[in-house]
Amino acid sequence: MPADDDHESHSSEASSDDGHFVQEILARNDAWATRMSTANPALFARNAKGQSPHVLWIGCSDSRVGEFCIDLLPGSVFVHRNIANLMPYGDLSSLSVVQFAVETLRVRHIVVCGHYDCGGAAAALGTKSLGVLDHWLKHLRDVRAEHKDELAAIKDPKSRLNRLVELNVVAQVHHVRRMGPVVEALKQGRISVYGMVYDVSSGHIKPLEVPQDTNELDYLLYSDDEDFKH
Repeated sequence: MPADDDHESHSSEASSDDGHFVQEILARNDAWATRMSTANPALFARNAKGQSPHVLWIGCSDSRVGEFCIDLLPGSVFVHRNIANLMPYGDLSSLSVVQFAVETLRVRHIVVCGHYDCGGAAAALGTKSLGVLDHWLKHLRDVRAEHKDELAAIKDPKSRLNRLVELNVVAQVHHVRRMGPVVEALKQGRISVYGMVYDVSSGHIKPLEVPQDTNELDYLLYSDDEDFKH
């Protein structure tokens, strides 16, 4: 078959696949919307008037995990997800999400949820170069380096990986609590921050005991000199 004909054949197949995909998505969406409106007749009308979520969910981009595991309705959870549920200080996306959620939406709860069998955490435990992803994972490697003795003492690879997942959640909870909008909300007593881990093998989440951030006071900022003196 001539090259041009071969190209046209592949293009036709791709277009057909695209059409089937779109039709499937539309059919699934229609079925979902029908189920939701049947079970909650006022839901979509209420959401059309605006959002007032009470939870900010910070999770991993992994396709197996997400805020769906807490079974809340659309409009209840404001969501931010990225690889390995990291909250770096200089990441404008993360900072913007937190500021909007805390100051504008005025969420009452922030959940940082990692998950076992995390590919980002596994990569951070290894030494293979992954290109641009390496820059992002340096934040997770910082957590690994801070706890290298504890992690090295864990002989089972899976247990070591899952422990890094937990340590990373703790670190990101501390990062969130150090962000300006969260610091202010915490001082006002109107927000709580939690660390959790999702188990991909069972579908259950568990809360983590997050130790006190011994450096928390170093991140407090004051609005005037009088407050600073205190």
